[in-house]
Amino acid sequence: MVKTSELPDWVNRGISELFPSQHQEQNLASKLNVTNKEYRKLTVKLGIDPTGADIHIGHSILFKKLRSFQDHGHVAVLIIGDFTAQIGDPTGKNKTRVQLTKEEVAENAKTYLQQLGMGKPANQSILDFETEGRIEIKKNSEWLENLNLNSIIELMSSSTVSQMLAKEEFNRRYNSQIPISLHEFLYPLLQGYDSVAVDADIELGGTDQKFNIAIGRDLQRYFKKEPQFGILLPILTGLDGVKKMSKSEMNTVSLNEEPLSMYSKLENVQDEMIPSYIELLTDFDLSILKSKSPRELQRFMALEVTANFHGRKNALNAQSNCEKIYLGDNENVGDIPIVDLVNIDFPIKFFYLLSYLKFFNSSSEAKRAIKGGGIRIDNIKILNPDLVFNSIDELQGKIIKIGKKITKRFSD
Repeated sequence: MVKTSELPDWVNRGISELFPSQHQEQNLASKLNVTNKEYRKLTVKLGIDPTGADIHIGHSILFKKLRSFQDHGHVAVLIIGDFTAQIGDPTGKNKTRVQLTKEEVAENAKTYLQQLGMGKPANQSILDFETEGRIEIKKNSEWLENLNLNSIIELMSSSTVSQMLAKEEFNRRYNSQIPISLHEFLYPLLQGYDSVAVDADIELGGTDQKFNIAIGRDLQRYFKKEPQFGILLPILTGLDGVKKMSKSEMNTVSLNEEPLSMYSKLENVQDEMIPSYIELLTDFDLSILKSKSPRELQRFMALEVTANFHGRKNALNAQSNCEKIYLGDNENVGDIPIVDLVNIDFPIKFFYLLSYLKFFNSSSEAKRAIKGGGIRIDNIKILNPDLVFNSIDELQGKIIKIGKKITKRFSD
């Protein structure tokens, strides 16, 4: 993580890069000082393309930083990329994204705002939707749909093909002779134009968004506006400890997960990942890393992160229930997500049951997981994928735990 001594701790915490740097003529620390003295507010932009229905805790790092700016009196401009989502950000992709319909984008955007806490009091939501003047929610179709062909040609003339090919993903695909559609070159320009439209002072993004944010600075200069600062935050490592947190990698913790599921996943995070999870997902002083054992830190981090999204009472209940499941005290475990067995035709083999219930994408995947020892029923490891359950009575009320990710109870 990058630390800049001139900036306040609430800005510094967790950031990977600030550009331009504090040593250049444009200086964020000075700008913050001036706006504080003059009681002016900075416009802090964060764009989200609602290409899926769920937000995971990796995404929440950006929203958490945006909330910090809100809490210090600045204006969060949350841009719903309803127009750009129909193109799809090529960042991190080796092929052209499937384009979404307007209806799909609108439905996803609705769930995003709900998950961020829209409609809840400020002390119960990720972003502050309650305090007047703290947030503006905009759709980039408001300005992008109105661009005529002349405007688009002007926009495209502000950049070059060589600039676009400097983007890592484009360069890799070009050299590998993987097709790049012309509309994909438009994406960074359209995202950059969002910064022009809202007069952004600061744009937040993951480390993979540096190119797009830099294009925004270039376009602001082109349109005779003061260029924004870019604040980049880390990409959270997923539960597998290897790849970035991503739904496609099945290594995520979603914001809308049940408290027990969230807690049990987080409690099993690898030791070396705990410091970054505590820094990026909580507000605790990092000196705590020296005062607790790795196991204590696991439980502490899991409890605090779960409490952030579900409240302390629910988090403590999840922690207690997780301990009871581990000890085999299933009778006294509280609320656990239910798996309905009503439509199952018994007798049934174990591997097929797991596949049918959508715990795995295929029967072969279910077999591998069982043989690998990652599945327990009432804390008893099941190693035989061909184990036959003859009736619903053999499973009713029992708790199934699949690896570190899933804990559910079969319906009574």
